[in-house]
Amino acid sequence: MDEEGLECGKPDFVLLDQVTMEDFMENLKLRFEKGLIYTYIGEVLVSVNPYQELPLYGPEAIAKYQGRELYERPPHLYAVANAAYRAMKRRSRDTCIVISGESGAGKTEASKHIMQYIAAVTNPSQRAEVDRVKDVLLKSTCVLEAFGNARTNRNHNSSRFGKYMDINFDFKGDPVGGHIHSYLLEKVGPSSSSTWGNGTSTPSTR
Repeated sequence: MDEEGLECGKPDFVLLDQVTMEDFMENLKLRFEKGLIYTYIGEVLVSVNPYQELPLYGPEAIAKYQGRELYERPPHLYAVANAAYRAMKRRSRDTCIVISGESGAGKTEASKHIMQYIAAVTNPSQRAEVDRVKDVLLKSTCVLEAFGNARTNRNHNSSRFGKYMDINFDFKGDPVGGHIHSYLLEKVGPSSSSTWGNGTSTPSTR
């Protein structure tokens, strides 16, 4: 990995001399204070929501990661998106990026940046289709959120469901469409904030 000095901490948690919770959090804090919100754990990318705009995205950043191996550049969402897209084309098999985290962690923004990267590296003649699919997928979440979101202590518009976005590609790796599925829709019951920390609902197994 380039462009990161020792003063920025370890770019991959597997490089820590001692793997303890204290060392993990100290490394995460050090990198965050340097404006580095991404850190690897092997092939897993850990992201800390900065709650502000950072100059980490756009055409110049995309060019740095396009066609590179995962660890050639500092940790970034574009590196993960690039690895998944290249693996799909190389193996001619489906690939999947799982974005998980608590409410307000930045999952929706992460999905936007991943699709932004895919749109940028796709065959120029197909970029309009990627942008169309991206817009449809992202705008459709407004409908899901209207029925599946709730207010919590940490997030006034928290998703209480999971969603699976699927972009379909042809044999050349060009996008031809996409769809979105909702799943794990939460069945709610009353709860106190002291019990669940969100003050609105609790999952039910019914």
